[in-house]
Order: sequence, then C-alpha cells, then structure tokens
Amino acid sequence: ALSYAAPLFSVIVLLLAGLASFAAADELPTATPDQSGMSAERLAAIHPLMEQYVADGRLAGSVTLVARNGRVVALQAAGMRDRESGSPMRTDSIFRIASQTKAIVSVAVLMLQEEGKLLISEPLHKYFPEFRDSKVAVPRAEGGYELVKANRQITLRDLLTHTSGISYGTGPAAAEWQKAGIQNWYFADRDEPIAATVARMGALPLDAQPGERWVYGFSTDILGAVIERASGQPLDQFLRTRILEPLRMVDTQFYVPGDKSDRLVVVYSARPGGGLERAPVIGGMVSQGAYVEGPRKAFSGGAGLTSTATDYARFLQMLLNGGELDGARILSRKSVELMTSNHVGDRFQPGSGFGLGVSVLRDLGARGDLGSVGEFGWGGAYHSSYWVDPQEQLVVVQLTQTIPAGDVDDFGRLRALVYGAISDPGPGLPQ
Repeated sequence: ALSYAAPLFSVIVLLLAGLASFAAADELPTATPDQSGMSAERLAAIHPLMEQYVADGRLAGSVTLVARNGRVVALQAAGMRDRESGSPMRTDSIFRIASQTKAIVSVAVLMLQEEGKLLISEPLHKYFPEFRDSKVAVPRAEGGYELVKANRQITLRDLLTHTSGISYGTGPAAAEWQKAGIQNWYFADRDEPIAATVARMGALPLDAQPGERWVYGFSTDILGAVIERASGQPLDQFLRTRILEPLRMVDTQFYVPGDKSDRLVVVYSARPGGGLERAPVIGGMVSQGAYVEGPRKAFSGGAGLTSTATDYARFLQMLLNGGELDGARILSRKSVELMTSNHVGDRFQPGSGFGLGVSVLRDLGARGDLGSVGEFGWGGAYHSSYWVDPQEQLVVVQLTQTIPAGDVDDFGRLRALVYGAISDPGPGLPQ
C-alpha cells in the first residue's frame, strides 16, 4: 500500500535523482515541488506506484513527467526498457507515441492557416480531388449496406475534429478498406508515401456523413498529406524544421536513427490470464522493428512519431504558454485558443468535447474524475497519455509501451496523485 509517511529527506532525494539526467539536457527548467505549490512527499508516491505496476506484471516500465508553472517537478523512470536484455527504463528512453502525433500535426495545420496557405474551412478535395464525390456506407437492416452520396464535402476542420466520417476502415464497408490494404493505423512498415495511401482512401466509403458524428480514424493521417501539398515539403521535413527543431525536441522523429535505437522501448502485450509478453505481430502491425528498420517512406500524421517524455513536455508547454517556448513562437495565442475549444458539441463523451486534435474537458462532474474545466489532452495506442491543465498550469506526460494494455488503471491513479499533490490555494483564493 502507498503511504505519504516517508521521511521528507528521502522524498526530496528521490525527486532530485529523477530530475538529474533531465536537468543535464537542454529541456524545461526544473524546480522543487514546494517552489511550484506542490507537495514533494505526495509527488514522491508516483514512483512506487509505477514500480508496483512493474512488480505486478502489468507494465514492463514507464516514464512519468509532471511540470507546473513551466518547471519540471517530477521526472521518473520505472521498470525496464527491455526485460529480456535487462536494460532499465531511463528518462530519455524513446517511445512510439502513436496518436499523440495528432496534436503536433494539428498544430502544423494551424501554422499553415496563420501563413495564409490554407483555411481549415476548405474542402479536402482542394488538396485531394479523389474525395470530391465521397459516398457513405449506410447499413441495411437485413445486412450489408447501401452507398449514398455525402451530404456535403469533407472540410479540413472535419478532419481536425474527427467528424469527417472516416474511421480506421472498420465501418459497414470494412471489407472494401481491407481489400485496399488500408485497415489499421500502423504505417511504419509501408513502402508507400502517405500521399499515395491517402489518394487511395478517396475511393472508399465513409462510415458517416461529414459532420454527423465523432468517428475516430485516419483523419489526421490525411491532414499530414494535406500539409505536404500546402507547404510543398515532405511531412517529416515540415515538422522537423518548423516545430521540432525550434522547440529543441531533439529526440522526436518518425523513424529512430540507428545511433538511438538502443533507447527505443520494447513493446509488450498483456496476456489474457495476466502478465506480459514481448509483442510479436499484432493485427498486422510490426510492433518492434519497423521504426528503426522500416522503409522510411510512410509518415503517419495520425500515429507515426516517436518521442521522449521530455521532448513531448516541451511541445505541451508551448501550447500552455499560448504558442511560444523559449523565444520560439510556433502559434499565435488565438490559434491555441481555437485548437483547445470544443468544436463538436455533445458528439464526444460525457463531460468532454473535442477540439482540433485534442479532447477538451467541459464539465468536471459529468466526466467524474479530477481535473479542471479547459483541460486538454489525449493519448496513444501503446498505452501513453498526456494532459494539460491551464487553470493549474500543469503538464503531465505518462509513457509506456503496452498494446493491448488490458485493464491497467495507472492513468487514473496518476491523475489522483498529481492533483492530490497540489498544495497552494489555487487561483482566486487567498494566498
């Protein structure tokens, strides 16, 4: 059982030890928890919690980062990067961040809008004519489906909000998507540029009318290809020169360089009966090697990046700062406001809406767990998560590599520990 009764000296030593390797890098500054209005003793409970998940065989390892007021107050690695080789997890370990890629690509789209190179209200067919005459697969009561004409054109905003009607090829016309070879989000092993894949999507049926409902799928991959056509640059080059390098995200890339491959975390899978096994091939996905040894052609804007907790925290801190970090202006404050506003009404989840590439907390009671109205975040398929709480000036990143992860509840417990560690009175209350 966890306890807050550890001697304070030991707690501070644990936190500072976790920050030591982080402080050596060119990253966010650090602070003691007390300097940031948080309890050192309570934050120190995160590490034994994550180590307990490792001991119980529910996670192989993880990296957790908590920053408040622009300073990192906790950075901790738990467990193993590679259990079979005995390689421990490190705070600079590299993870497949999967759908956490979506927020970065959404920022890239908004950058191009600010430069007048596109508008998110534009139709997708302006960049990919293959989508001009989209059809929707409508299920029949007796089985099968019929094709009907889309009521309107898909817009870039539909793609940003996942209301385009495009799934991951799992809807009524799943067989057609499977026949086209486009039915999972994993692109690292594809020997085809993303634009060619997207062009083939244009002939396939949608799952819903554009704007009708929230449908999670290839929308952000399509946006990655739109970025290439609007900017005249390959997606990897645009992200690297316009976002990653200005933000000094030195360990974020689509494919891991060979000299960094020993930092890439091994993927594990939860066994149905308990415990973990090294993931081989999952549903056609090569989970282990393609991010190092793949053809390096398919830049998946929806799920393709690899990164570290510290790199991703820099990106999130930029958003929390209103689009700027350490003198690098990526977006205007108004574009960040647009990105982190709810665009989908009640078409997402109880208490939460969806913005441009991120979920947005609308009603704390309706969602039912700790946080603040205005919080935004998302996660990734390999069991990773992040959130940003502007009201509390919090950035939290939790990275693991487990797919499927089973019923592990580390995200909820981490959230409880982080908010339980806040010790200052908060905005609008007496200091």
